[in-house]
Amino acid sequence: MNELLNNLFLNDILLFKIFNMDFINKTDFLELLVRFGINFTVSFIIIRFIYYKSTNKKDYLFSYLLISVIIFFLCYMLGNVKIELGFALGLFAIFGIIRYRTKQIPIKEMTYLFVIIGVSVVNALSNNKISFVEIAFVNIVIILIIGILERVWLIKFGVSKKIVYEKIENIKPENYHILKKDLEERTGLQIKKIEIKNVNFLKDIADITIYYTEDIITNNNIEISQNSDE
Repeated sequence: MNELLNNLFLNDILLFKIFNMDFINKTDFLELLVRFGINFTVSFIIIRFIYYKSTNKKDYLFSYLLISVIIFFLCYMLGNVKIELGFALGLFAIFGIIRYRTKQIPIKEMTYLFVIIGVSVVNALSNNKISFVEIAFVNIVIILIIGILERVWLIKFGVSKKIVYEKIENIKPENYHILKKDLEERTGLQIKKIEIKNVNFLKDIADITIYYTEDIITNNNIEISQNSDE
């Protein structure tokens, strides 16, 4: 008897409406949980195990995860009002060109922001004509491509680092080997290429970009300054 009353009470709750809205729709809620689980897992893998592993930068982890969650819920909730395609494109375009006012975002971080927004939009707004297998396939392909580019492509062709260099006499073309040897001794990197960007003769410093293989360095957050006065 108690079980029957409990079932009746539960059914009343499930059928209860507030301002003509269902208290809960079990099918839709389950779909929301599955989609959110897929989206959060994919975003977390991209952010924590690909982006962070390759850059060691914690600055954008907080922003990327929250943007992923908010964009997903925003798209999912508003996607039910029959503006799916136009809404997705508009939101994707608006948030895809975000610039924080405090400082400029490097192009790589902007690309990851673009990826996170895109993944969230896809996972939230894919309709019932697209199976969960197809959604999973799209997410897996995105993860694989990013992983290959980060862990294979960049390691093979190297990454770059900007340096402020104070031995101005070493930037002469005839002193290239001296410059390369000096930079390798100071940074501990196996340098493949050196580019002289800007030279300030008033301060006797030069902005240099070095190219090296990524698997040799352990901390990509290093900002190297060779000026002994700083």
